[in-house]
Amino acid sequence: MTKKLKPVAIAPELENNELSKAQKTFNQLIKQIEKRRATLMEWEAVAPRVQQRVIEELLPLANTLDNTLTKFVQALDHAHGQKGLTKAERNMLSEIIAEVAGNLAEKLDDEALKAIYNRHADSDFDLEQAAEVDMLKQATEDAFGIDLGDDVESLDDLIERTQNQFEQRRLEEEAREQARKERQATRKKNKKATEEKARMAREQTTLSLREVYRKLASSLHPDRETDLAERERKTALMQQVNQAYEKNDLLKLLELQLELEHIDQAAINNISEGRLQQYNKILKEQIGELDSELAHVQERFCAQFGLDPFAPLTPRTAERSLSTEIAGIKSHIRLVEVDTLLCHDLKKLKANVKRWHREISTPDFDEMLADIQF
Repeated sequence: MTKKLKPVAIAPELENNELSKAQKTFNQLIKQIEKRRATLMEWEAVAPRVQQRVIEELLPLANTLDNTLTKFVQALDHAHGQKGLTKAERNMLSEIIAEVAGNLAEKLDDEALKAIYNRHADSDFDLEQAAEVDMLKQATEDAFGIDLGDDVESLDDLIERTQNQFEQRRLEEEAREQARKERQATRKKNKKATEEKARMAREQTTLSLREVYRKLASSLHPDRETDLAERERKTALMQQVNQAYEKNDLLKLLELQLELEHIDQAAINNISEGRLQQYNKILKEQIGELDSELAHVQERFCAQFGLDPFAPLTPRTAERSLSTEIAGIKSHIRLVEVDTLLCHDLKKLKANVKRWHREISTPDFDEMLADIQF
């Protein structure tokens, strides 16, 4: 585990009103960076735990639920042919069977379930799916003015092609926007002066970062060390310095300086206003990079585990959501197992047909049949 370095702050013992504006900004930016760092570390810790639970708990439970629902459909299908049922009860059973079998057949692409669905829905599952895809394709093309081609074969294919079209449109829009900005830039009389000013500012910022790096690199260079243990220590520290410099991580470089006693708290407190302005600029850029990294981590997490990318998500809520999902599937399995047993007793079957029929239109039932979110 990486050793936690000493925190960097300007005169932490002073009240806020005793610090200059640049000093206050410096301390605020440091706190924002530390908060984002902590969140990234939480994601790094959570992701392996969630993945392990998904593999060891959730996916086996999801398969068990599918198998349990399949047995329920088969039991209902068998019970449908029993004597003693009224016409109304058989009709309700057929609607229940078609609903559950249709959802499962779509998810599992199971031919036996499709056959059961076809019998009780008095329809053809594959033809219905093809018609639905064609309807969605037409609606998508009309709504967004795109051409998805004439050979869309499935809903997944439709989604993929739509996403590709949107991505292509986004890239074209970005290219047009970039061209527009470039045209505007060429019309500005002070373009060269502005560019020169920006270049000088970038150079000054880079110089400030490079200065901290060089001081650390000069004292840590492992080739100058004769003691083997000390050389290994300096080699490890030099790796941290190089990584921080490559990432423009000013805070990490300052932390290392403080840790190695190249600077002390007095030196931090007395950073000049001009230098602080440069440091603050670098720290703001760091915050932007950390925000981008956090967004990428969350997007990747949502994509990996099928979560809504627009829903609020933290490392803690991610684990809680997984636990809730696992508990919900276990509960669904138990309920379906009980209902399957009821199918083998005509009296109990007749007593529960109306309940099952009501349940197939409720949100809870739809949720039970929905794809696993993780």
